[in-house]
Amino acid sequence: MAPAAFLAAVTLAVVCVRVFWPPHAAPKVEHAQRQHAKAPQGPRFYRVHPGDTLARIAARTKTPIARLQRLNPHAQPTALFIGERLRLR
Repeated sequence: MAPAAFLAAVTLAVVCVRVFWPPHAAPKVEHAQRQHAKAPQGPRFYRVHPGDTLARIAARTKTPIARLQRLNPHAQPTALFIGERLRLR
């Protein structure tokens, strides 16, 4: 009987905290950390998947096709190979 009473008390406490704890009372630490964290500025790459085209890769990565062609002169838009690495920036 004691374990059941303990579980009921813990469940009631958790429910009360979740219901009555105001959501705005939690500190906004996560948002502040995201502001300071910046993406690395080094080169970024994309690995070609089956069915990918240069236009589809450009749309998926939000990189202009002209930039993809300039950064990857070896890549032919009509003959991309599965597993090939393309530079994005």
